[in-house]
Amino acid sequence: MHGMNPVIYADFPDPDVVRAGDAFYMISTSMHMFPGAQILRSYDLMHWEHCAYVYDRLGETPRQRMEGSDPTQPRHIYGKGMWAASLKYHDGVFHAVFTSNDTGHSYHYTAACPEGPWTRQPMEGFWYDPGLLFDDDGRVYVAHGNRHVRVTELTADLSHRKDDGVESTVVIDDNPRLGWEGSHMLHLGEWYYVFCIHWAPEELRAMGCFRAHTPEGPWEGGKFMELPLEGRHDGVAQGGPVRLADGSWALFLFQDHGAVGRIPVVVPFQWVDGWPAVDHVPKALDLPSFRPEHRYTPLFTSDDLKDGRSVLWQWNHEPHPELVASDESGLHITTDRLANDCTEAVNTLTQRCFGPRMAAEVTVDGSALKVGDHAGLCALQGCFSQLGLTRTEDGWALSFMTREDANAPYAIAPAAEPVAERERIAVPGCIVRLRAEFDFNADTVQMLCWIGESWQKVGQPHHLVYRLDHFMGCRVGLFVHATQESGGSACFRDFEYTNEEE
Repeated sequence: MHGMNPVIYADFPDPDVVRAGDAFYMISTSMHMFPGAQILRSYDLMHWEHCAYVYDRLGETPRQRMEGSDPTQPRHIYGKGMWAASLKYHDGVFHAVFTSNDTGHSYHYTAACPEGPWTRQPMEGFWYDPGLLFDDDGRVYVAHGNRHVRVTELTADLSHRKDDGVESTVVIDDNPRLGWEGSHMLHLGEWYYVFCIHWAPEELRAMGCFRAHTPEGPWEGGKFMELPLEGRHDGVAQGGPVRLADGSWALFLFQDHGAVGRIPVVVPFQWVDGWPAVDHVPKALDLPSFRPEHRYTPLFTSDDLKDGRSVLWQWNHEPHPELVASDESGLHITTDRLANDCTEAVNTLTQRCFGPRMAAEVTVDGSALKVGDHAGLCALQGCFSQLGLTRTEDGWALSFMTREDANAPYAIAPAAEPVAERERIAVPGCIVRLRAEFDFNADTVQMLCWIGESWQKVGQPHHLVYRLDHFMGCRVGLFVHATQESGGSACFRDFEYTNEEE
């Protein structure tokens, strides 16, 4: 089968892939999106479709519902939540293990099939970026850590550290930017391997590999791949090895790609003297397929939003279902608090943005809005852009709001500039058709509204920047928030998603 890198032009970071039977399954970081721990399915490692979510909600903290009450802490979990899962298939059971960085806990879910249902199992400890290994002799290990990467032996049920079990150090590095992390563990022949990512100042992200004859060590190794894709100064890294249908091997990794996020990349490799060897990251791929005639369902979708919604939608933070309803007229979302913008609104419904260019449209019926409410389309990130219908004392208007950024990629703190309304346009009624056009070659979004017989631009193109305050690629979202009085609602319908592929 033929394919192209990136294999998915969207934000699926920290991927882990397992093969079970004639299919590959991939899990990636969900952060603050619910349902979470999305699993994709493929038969060739290049083309992917939705399979399941591991959980609908974690239910751990008020902040996951955007209800934090501690004045010293934010009310949300932007930049935290579910990170870097390990997905394994062992003795007829699928296992997913990950951490949530707002709770400091590790989570272990199991299922008889990847479609679920998934059941949470007890698990102690905090295994940062876990890489599970179910060994041939029945013992279980996890490679984990940042800067100090270790291998720890777990009990057979993964519930806790095994008493008197293996505890070994793979590598220690106090690199001030990003030390070794993102562990993936493999036992092949006479060697145990741990694959990690590394990112030193002024260098590309790099893949490293360490090996030992036993999990106790001693471990040896270092960097073996420091390569970009398409000339970007962003190294392809973090992920693990996968054996293909013909017995060959590939690394399933990601590349930071600006505002669209961290996008999956497949890199075929060979074993040379017991080490992985890579000479380049190919643009074109030709990999074997278990089902070459299979037709894949896209990972984005249009949706009339009537009487339900597609499984490809995810809520920004844990949803408040009592405020959401669907009928033949569309999706109704009601407010129950005041908020300044879409990043503070509960029940913002999102899909991933796909590059290199895409557009989204939706019809918004604001007849049930209250004065001061805003409802519409947003480009969801810390430095967001939103175009909403707002109700005024005198009628209706379009309000275009943004938070700008001084082009500070990877900054952890939110942009210092306050949210501002950039443009306001009076409209004659309470029903509008809105559109957002994304260009991820330039990392911009342009908002538009159907006025008269054509699309009219509202405001200037907004610059999108990938920052660590949200730590996720830009999302297109449907939002409603109140600024004066809660209890108003908006109806969304006829959402249309188009993607321009390269």
